[in-house]
Amino acid sequence: MALFKLPEYRAPLFDRAPLKEAPVVRISPAPSDGVAPPGYHAMSIFPEYFKIDNEPDSWVLPRGSRMDCVPVLRDLASKPRIDIVEFRRLQRGDPVIIGRTEDGSEGIYVDSGAFAEEGRRDAFAFRTGRSRETAYSRDYDELYDLLRHEREHGTIVWVLGPAVSFDYDSRLAMTNLIAKGYVHALLTGNALATHDLEGALLNTALGQDIYTQESRPNGHYNHLDLLNLTRKHGSIEKLIEEEKLEDGIICAAMARKIPLVLAGSIRDDGPLPGVYGNVYIAQDAMRVHTRKATTVIALATQLHTIAVGNMTPSYTIRDGRVRPVYFYSVDIAEFAANKLRDRGTLSAISIVANVQDFLVHLKNNL
Repeated sequence: MALFKLPEYRAPLFDRAPLKEAPVVRISPAPSDGVAPPGYHAMSIFPEYFKIDNEPDSWVLPRGSRMDCVPVLRDLASKPRIDIVEFRRLQRGDPVIIGRTEDGSEGIYVDSGAFAEEGRRDAFAFRTGRSRETAYSRDYDELYDLLRHEREHGTIVWVLGPAVSFDYDSRLAMTNLIAKGYVHALLTGNALATHDLEGALLNTALGQDIYTQESRPNGHYNHLDLLNLTRKHGSIEKLIEEEKLEDGIICAAMARKIPLVLAGSIRDDGPLPGVYGNVYIAQDAMRVHTRKATTVIALATQLHTIAVGNMTPSYTIRDGRVRPVYFYSVDIAEFAANKLRDRGTLSAISIVANVQDFLVHLKNNL
């Protein structure tokens, strides 16, 4: 069995031309709250360096990045840092870095090949995409090794769609992964939590038996009854306690005190207590965990996957070391699994698979 090893990060050679002669970045104040100045620089998913003065080692790499946000230069007690700020969080007068080149000519360098594999690849080759024809055996083997490493040395964030809760085996597999320490945070919505708790209370999801998939009489009421009962108790925690629920994803996460972010949507029933109804508050709560993430696994939830992918850079800094953030997008539809790449998260690895089968594979091999 191959042991996972983090790739070495090769920092840019700032002491050589042309970066050695690069100018210091330009700054322009935000003209008003929530508004960036003309010519603002927008961040990518890659490591980006900013030259803040003419002293040696003056190129600064932000500790936490996010695509489509702006870099703001902070000077705290003569120890400058660069914060990556959402437009809505800009305050009038914030010193925003401006410039739209990425080659160092404006003091901004985007390191898009930081973790590129060494060695030449053929310019033309068959089956380089990710589709239903792709053989994912190697991807699974690499993922098993990655997760074993990340359990002890990283932060594994899961993004779950409701399909995970529709099947007895997938619920059991996800619960098993939580119990064995392969889950450090869960980002999901009202639906996953509702149907998982419905399974714990009534052994159904949307009225179907989670084992036999047979519809129960009046089963379409089950998720509504679950929502109503939870709202009566006042919280998910109280529901679990009062109804003595023991199985499933939400019960397992709460028993192990795994952070759980339930981001609401326009179509939510209920919703459950604890679901964020304000999209920006939900985004802030999710961002807490995307900042910490070293691996993200998103299962069968297109919009949540894109949202988290757009908040997650391709790198993070751990113990002073720059390392990649691994991002997996898993869906049975090729379109959904690959759409994240069209939204800028170029480092995402897509696996076209039924999520129940995917989770059972992980459980059996971990």
